[in-house]
Amino acid sequence: MSTEKCFAKGSAAPGPVPQGNIRFYSMRFCPFAQRTKLVLNAKGIKHDTVNINLKDKPDWFLEKNPLGLVPTLETPAGEVIYESPITCDYLDEVYPEKKLLPSSPFGKAQQRMMLEHFSKVIPYFRKIPAGRNNGEDVSGLEAELKEKFAKFNKDLVKRKTKFFGGESITMIDYMMWPFFERLEIFELQHCLNDAPELKKWIECMSEDPTVKATRHSVDTYKGFYKSYIEGNPNYDYGL
Repeated sequence: MSTEKCFAKGSAAPGPVPQGNIRFYSMRFCPFAQRTKLVLNAKGIKHDTVNINLKDKPDWFLEKNPLGLVPTLETPAGEVIYESPITCDYLDEVYPEKKLLPSSPFGKAQQRMMLEHFSKVIPYFRKIPAGRNNGEDVSGLEAELKEKFAKFNKDLVKRKTKFFGGESITMIDYMMWPFFERLEIFELQHCLNDAPELKKWIECMSEDPTVKATRHSVDTYKGFYKSYIEGNPNYDYGL
């Protein structure tokens, strides 16, 4: 089964996961869930999607994942896996066709270290728009974000490659992408002014068929985030 509309408290639980399939519990606008969606699509993994109302979660979902977070995966054997880096590593290991992580232990470690560095960037995507909405001066936060982007730009310059893992897209690119996709929605594009190689990376990522298949229009994103800021998120926005 696959559904676009989200399941809320009181909804009937979906049936067992069919053999040869994997179930992906998601929310259409969640950047962390999008990471897993990118990996599922890039690797051509047969899956069905169940979207969750994160403000009014079904009890049956909380039984599967007590944290109540997406992304969450469920196998036909009833195995449940959650947290975006863990789900993505799991998928790359269980479905070895078109590996996204490097084969060497050091290569894998490098990507995980880079992801750890990038995790320090993510809070700015929340703090800066929230500060603006509250009428606060966010110039200091924007300067910090520019500095962090400049470090990733420097990494690309040093590597002399189109992507962070080489000349083709690898796991780290998909793990970072969902947040860059939202730069325009959060009015943060100017924070890339001193990061020309990172801008080129964004252009290259934008042309990837997997990226194109998982992204929403700017207007759809803006409509959802407006409802989110107003305290009544419309998880089915645009359907």
